[in-house]
Amino acid sequence: MPVLPPQPACCDPIQFDWPLPRPVPGAVLASCAFDPSRLAADDFQRAGIEQTAALQRSVAKRQAEYLAGRVCARAALQRLDGRLYAPATHTDRSPVWPAGIHGSITHGKGWAAAVVVADGACQGIGLDQECLLDDERAQRLAGEILTPAELQRLDPAQVGLTVTLTFSLKESLFKALYPLTQQRFYFEHAEIVEWSPAGTARLRLLTDLSPRWRKGVELEGQFRLTDKHLLSLVSV
Repeated sequence: MPVLPPQPACCDPIQFDWPLPRPVPGAVLASCAFDPSRLAADDFQRAGIEQTAALQRSVAKRQAEYLAGRVCARAALQRLDGRLYAPATHTDRSPVWPAGIHGSITHGKGWAAAVVVADGACQGIGLDQECLLDDERAQRLAGEILTPAELQRLDPAQVGLTVTLTFSLKESLFKALYPLTQQRFYFEHAEIVEWSPAGTARLRLLTDLSPRWRKGVELEGQFRLTDKHLLSLVSV
Protein backbone atom coordinates (compact mmCIF):
# COMPACT_ATOMS: atom_id res chain seq x y z
CA MET A 1 0.00 0.00 0.00
CA PRO A 2 1.39 3.46 -0.90
CA VAL A 3 2.62 5.50 2.06
CA LEU A 4 0.86 8.78 2.79
CA PRO A 5 3.03 11.91 2.55
CA PRO A 6 3.96 13.65 5.82
CA GLN A 7 1.15 15.44 7.62
CA PRO A 8 1.27 19.23 7.07
CA ALA A 9 2.38 21.31 10.06
CA CYS A 10 -1.07 22.89 10.45
CA CYS A 11 -2.85 19.52 10.82
CA ASP A 12 -3.04 17.09 13.73
CA PRO A 13 -2.87 13.32 13.08
CA ILE A 14 -5.74 11.75 11.15
CA GLN A 15 -8.50 10.00 13.12
CA PHE A 16 -10.71 7.26 11.69
CA ASP A 17 -13.39 6.93 14.36
CA TRP A 18 -17.05 7.15 13.25
CA PRO A 19 -18.58 10.07 15.21
CA LEU A 20 -22.20 9.70 14.05
CA PRO A 21 -24.99 7.51 15.50
CA ARG A 22 -25.14 4.95 12.67
CA PRO A 23 -22.25 3.64 10.57
CA VAL A 24 -22.79 3.61 6.81
CA PRO A 25 -21.78 0.12 5.60
CA GLY A 26 -18.63 0.31 3.50
CA ALA A 27 -17.95 3.99 4.21
CA VAL A 28 -14.72 5.39 5.69
CA LEU A 29 -14.62 8.72 7.55
CA ALA A 30 -11.30 10.46 8.24
CA SER A 31 -10.95 13.64 10.28
CA CYS A 32 -8.33 15.90 11.82
CA ALA A 33 -8.03 19.08 13.83
CA PHE A 34 -6.15 21.93 12.18
CA ASP A 35 -4.79 25.31 13.19
CA PRO A 36 -4.29 28.06 10.57
CA SER A 37 -1.72 29.76 12.82
CA ARG A 38 0.55 26.72 12.29
CA LEU A 39 0.32 26.84 8.49
CA ALA A 40 3.85 26.63 7.07
CA ALA A 41 4.96 28.04 3.74
CA ASP A 42 5.73 24.55 2.43
CA ASP A 43 2.67 22.74 3.85
CA PHE A 44 1.03 22.14 0.45
CA GLN A 45 4.28 20.91 -1.06
CA ARG A 46 5.05 18.81 2.02
CA ALA A 47 1.62 17.17 1.86
CA GLY A 48 1.65 16.71 -1.92
CA ILE A 49 -1.57 18.71 -2.36
CA GLU A 50 -1.95 21.02 -5.37
CA GLN A 51 -2.14 24.68 -4.40
CA THR A 52 -4.01 26.60 -7.05
CA ALA A 53 -3.38 30.27 -7.79
CA ALA A 54 -6.64 31.16 -6.06
CA LEU A 55 -5.54 29.31 -2.93
CA GLN A 56 -2.17 31.04 -2.97
CA ARG A 57 -3.99 34.38 -2.84
CA SER A 58 -6.35 33.31 -0.05
CA VAL A 59 -5.96 33.88 3.69
CA ALA A 60 -4.33 31.33 5.99
CA LYS A 61 -7.69 30.10 7.30
CA ARG A 62 -8.93 29.19 3.81
CA GLN A 63 -5.63 27.54 2.89
CA ALA A 64 -5.52 25.49 6.10
CA GLU A 65 -9.14 24.28 5.88
CA TYR A 66 -8.77 23.30 2.23
CA LEU A 67 -5.52 21.49 2.94
CA ALA A 68 -6.97 19.67 5.97
CA GLY A 69 -10.03 18.59 3.99
CA ARG A 70 -7.94 17.17 1.13
CA VAL A 71 -5.56 15.42 3.53
CA CYS A 72 -8.59 13.77 5.18
CA ALA A 73 -10.03 12.77 1.81
CA ARG A 74 -6.78 11.17 0.72
CA ALA A 75 -6.43 9.28 3.99
CA ALA A 76 -10.03 8.04 3.75
CA LEU A 77 -9.50 6.82 0.19
CA GLN A 78 -6.32 5.00 1.16
CA ARG A 79 -8.14 3.31 4.03
CA LEU A 80 -11.02 2.41 1.68
CA ASP A 81 -9.15 0.76 -1.19
CA GLY A 82 -5.42 1.46 -0.90
CA ARG A 83 -5.19 4.19 -3.53
CA LEU A 84 -3.18 7.38 -2.98
CA TYR A 85 -5.37 10.16 -4.38
CA ALA A 86 -6.17 13.71 -3.28
CA PRO A 87 -9.28 15.18 -4.95
CA ALA A 88 -8.81 18.20 -7.18
CA THR A 89 -11.66 20.71 -7.58
CA HIS A 90 -14.26 21.06 -10.34
CA THR A 91 -15.09 24.50 -11.70
CA ASP A 92 -18.26 24.38 -9.55
CA ARG A 93 -15.94 23.94 -6.50
CA SER A 94 -17.04 20.36 -5.80
CA PRO A 95 -14.32 17.72 -5.25
CA VAL A 96 -13.20 15.51 -8.15
CA TRP A 97 -13.64 11.94 -6.89
CA PRO A 98 -12.24 8.88 -8.67
CA ALA A 99 -14.60 6.86 -10.85
CA GLY A 100 -16.73 4.53 -8.77
CA ILE A 101 -16.30 6.56 -5.57
CA HIS A 102 -18.77 8.81 -3.77
CA GLY A 103 -17.40 11.23 -1.22
CA SER A 104 -17.88 14.44 0.69
CA ILE A 105 -15.58 16.91 2.46
CA THR A 106 -16.43 19.34 5.24
CA HIS A 107 -14.42 21.79 7.29
CA GLY A 108 -15.21 24.38 9.90
CA LYS A 109 -13.62 26.01 12.88
CA GLY A 110 -10.47 23.98 13.50
CA TRP A 111 -11.78 20.62 12.29
CA ALA A 112 -12.06 18.92 8.90
CA ALA A 113 -13.40 15.57 7.75
CA ALA A 114 -14.05 13.54 4.63
CA VAL A 115 -16.18 10.46 4.02
CA VAL A 116 -15.84 8.09 1.06
CA VAL A 117 -17.70 4.99 -0.10
CA ALA A 118 -17.60 2.76 -3.18
CA ASP A 119 -20.44 2.98 -5.67
CA GLY A 120 -21.57 -0.57 -5.03
CA ALA A 121 -22.21 0.17 -1.35
CA CYS A 122 -23.89 3.56 -1.71
CA GLN A 123 -25.30 5.83 -4.43
CA GLY A 124 -24.29 9.13 -2.84
CA ILE A 125 -23.15 10.65 0.43
CA GLY A 126 -23.01 14.14 1.94
CA LEU A 127 -21.26 15.38 5.09
CA ASP A 128 -21.50 18.82 6.71
CA GLN A 129 -20.47 20.47 9.95
CA GLU A 130 -21.65 23.73 11.45
CA CYS A 131 -21.13 25.72 14.63
CA LEU A 132 -24.29 25.82 16.72
CA LEU A 133 -26.12 29.13 16.20
CA ASP A 134 -27.27 31.08 19.22
CA ASP A 135 -31.02 31.59 19.46
CA GLU A 136 -30.93 35.27 18.48
CA ARG A 137 -29.00 34.74 15.26
CA ALA A 138 -30.95 31.57 14.46
CA GLN A 139 -34.22 33.50 14.76
CA ARG A 140 -32.94 36.09 12.28
CA LEU A 141 -31.92 33.38 9.79
CA ALA A 142 -34.89 31.06 10.23
CA GLY A 143 -36.93 32.59 7.42
CA GLU A 144 -34.09 32.01 4.92
CA ILE A 145 -33.39 28.40 5.92
CA LEU A 146 -36.74 26.94 7.01
CA THR A 147 -39.76 26.38 4.79
CA PRO A 148 -43.16 27.73 5.95
CA ALA A 149 -44.05 24.25 7.24
CA GLU A 150 -40.76 24.01 9.14
CA LEU A 151 -41.36 27.46 10.64
CA GLN A 152 -44.77 26.34 11.87
CA ARG A 153 -43.18 23.34 13.61
CA LEU A 154 -40.33 25.36 15.13
CA ASP A 155 -40.08 24.88 18.90
CA PRO A 156 -39.26 28.27 20.55
CA ALA A 157 -37.18 26.39 23.13
CA GLN A 158 -34.92 24.87 20.43
CA VAL A 159 -34.50 27.64 17.89
CA GLY A 160 -30.70 27.56 17.73
CA LEU A 161 -30.45 23.79 17.42
CA THR A 162 -33.33 23.43 14.96
CA VAL A 163 -32.12 26.13 12.56
CA THR A 164 -28.52 24.88 12.69
CA LEU A 165 -29.63 21.30 12.17
CA THR A 166 -31.92 22.21 9.28
CA PHE A 167 -29.15 24.19 7.59
CA SER A 168 -26.63 21.38 8.04
CA LEU A 169 -28.88 18.52 6.94
CA LYS A 170 -29.92 20.41 3.82
CA GLU A 171 -26.24 21.04 3.04
CA SER A 172 -25.54 17.32 3.44
CA LEU A 173 -28.53 16.51 1.25
CA PHE A 174 -27.21 18.82 -1.47
CA LYS A 175 -23.76 17.23 -1.31
CA ALA A 176 -25.29 13.77 -1.62
CA LEU A 177 -27.65 14.54 -4.53
CA TYR A 178 -25.88 17.18 -6.63
CA PRO A 179 -23.33 14.72 -8.08
CA LEU A 180 -26.22 12.41 -9.04
CA THR A 181 -28.51 15.03 -10.59
CA GLN A 182 -26.19 17.91 -11.56
CA GLN A 183 -29.06 20.16 -10.46
CA ARG A 184 -28.57 22.91 -7.92
CA PHE A 185 -31.29 23.32 -5.31
CA TYR A 186 -31.72 25.53 -2.28
CA PHE A 187 -33.12 25.58 1.25
CA GLU A 188 -36.71 25.99 0.08
CA HIS A 189 -36.48 22.85 -2.08
CA ALA A 190 -36.29 20.35 0.81
CA GLU A 191 -37.68 20.05 4.30
CA ILE A 192 -36.92 18.19 7.51
CA VAL A 193 -39.96 16.02 8.14
CA GLU A 194 -38.83 14.91 11.59
CA TRP A 195 -35.74 14.54 13.75
CA SER A 196 -35.00 13.04 17.12
CA PRO A 197 -32.51 13.83 19.92
CA ALA A 198 -31.00 10.40 19.24
CA GLY A 199 -29.48 11.86 16.08
CA THR A 200 -31.80 10.58 13.35
CA ALA A 201 -33.70 12.66 10.82
CA ARG A 202 -35.90 12.32 7.75
CA LEU A 203 -35.84 14.74 4.81
CA ARG A 204 -38.23 15.26 1.90
CA LEU A 205 -37.60 16.80 -1.51
CA LEU A 206 -39.98 19.62 -2.44
CA THR A 207 -38.91 19.87 -6.08
CA ASP A 208 -38.08 17.60 -9.02
CA LEU A 209 -34.33 17.20 -9.58
CA SER A 210 -34.38 14.29 -12.05
CA PRO A 211 -36.66 11.43 -13.09
CA ARG A 212 -35.28 9.45 -10.13
CA TRP A 213 -35.20 12.28 -7.59
CA ARG A 214 -38.64 13.84 -7.66
CA LYS A 215 -40.76 15.93 -5.32
CA GLY A 216 -41.90 13.85 -2.36
CA VAL A 217 -38.92 11.47 -2.22
CA GLU A 218 -37.73 11.00 1.37
CA LEU A 219 -34.21 10.25 2.61
CA GLU A 220 -32.70 9.41 5.96
CA GLY A 221 -30.15 11.62 7.68
CA GLN A 222 -28.23 11.55 10.93
CA PHE A 223 -26.35 14.03 13.10
CA ARG A 224 -24.36 14.53 16.27
CA LEU A 225 -23.94 17.63 18.41
CA THR A 226 -20.66 17.89 20.35
CA ASP A 227 -19.31 20.99 22.11
CA LYS A 228 -21.55 23.30 20.06
CA HIS A 229 -20.39 21.72 16.81
CA LEU A 230 -22.98 19.87 14.74
CA LEU A 231 -22.03 17.18 12.24
CA SER A 232 -24.63 15.79 9.83
CA LEU A 233 -24.66 13.14 7.13
CA VAL A 234 -27.09 12.04 4.43
CA SER A 235 -26.42 8.80 2.55
CA VAL A 236 -28.36 7.40 -0.40
